[in-house]
Amino acid sequence: MAQTVCVVVDGAERERLVAIVADRNRPRKHVERARIVLASADQESAQHVAQRIGVSRPTVWRWQQRFAEAGIGGLLRDKTRKPGKPPIAADKAAQVVALTCTEPPHQATHWTGRAMAKAMGLSLRSVQRIWRAHQLQPHRLRTFKRSRDPSFAAKLTDIVGLYVDPPAHAVVLSLDEKSQIQALDRTQPGLPIKPGRCQTLTHDYKRHGTTTLFAALSVLDGTVIGRCMQRHRHSEFIRFLNAVERQVAAGKLIHAVLDNYATHKHPKSLPSRRRGCWLGCRAIRAGPSISPRPPPPGSMRSRTSFPR
Repeated sequence: MAQTVCVVVDGAERERLVAIVADRNRPRKHVERARIVLASADQESAQHVAQRIGVSRPTVWRWQQRFAEAGIGGLLRDKTRKPGKPPIAADKAAQVVALTCTEPPHQATHWTGRAMAKAMGLSLRSVQRIWRAHQLQPHRLRTFKRSRDPSFAAKLTDIVGLYVDPPAHAVVLSLDEKSQIQALDRTQPGLPIKPGRCQTLTHDYKRHGTTTLFAALSVLDGTVIGRCMQRHRHSEFIRFLNAVERQVAAGKLIHAVLDNYATHKHPKSLPSRRRGCWLGCRAIRAGPSISPRPPPPGSMRSRTSFPR
């Protein structure tokens, strides 16, 4: 755009333009346009007008042309602009929702926003708005598990009751083990950190076999009793239970919450009529629960339940 008109202002128009510039309640854009026309009527160059008012030359040319075409009224109103993009039709949004609930193409696990936008000919932001409006989250999964144990509700009540409201003068421990832990070591010792140099570590390592971690978490204070052993048979499990018992104060009843792992259900660990049973000689509640010392025969009733 270049200057194509010569601005000519008569006396009445000049007075009105000066009044617009002096009016402190006028919008700033109206004052700016009036100043452009007044400066152009004084035969100043577009470059000089733009520098003095703080606008660009195309802006000066635009309002010179607008004044020549529509007068002062053209300065006080903006041109009608083209309408924005029309809103997405309801049937189009319904197609996006229906397609989202189907299997995605190309062996993908779920629909992505960009894949849906490409398939429907929409923008990514439009697809995201439709998904948000219909509470669709294709990237999320909610897992569930239904127990087939008919006594699940009673066992759940027992175990949750131990966590939420443990018995008085008792210790509640959650026991589990992690097997096949690799004992790794670096091939060379690294150097410690120092000013100007970070700690070093070799990228390769050597194996030292595997180990098994047995751990007991105290529900009350969060302390952990742990032991590492080479294997995870029932004999190692009983050794760990003995270590746990030694660390608990005498006179405290221990309630141990376990899963139904085969090591935990071994005849020498669970209550049974066989002699040598470790947990069978101790009180059991909500999973194998143990007391520090075996009670006299017939003085305490044992009961075993495992969460599934």
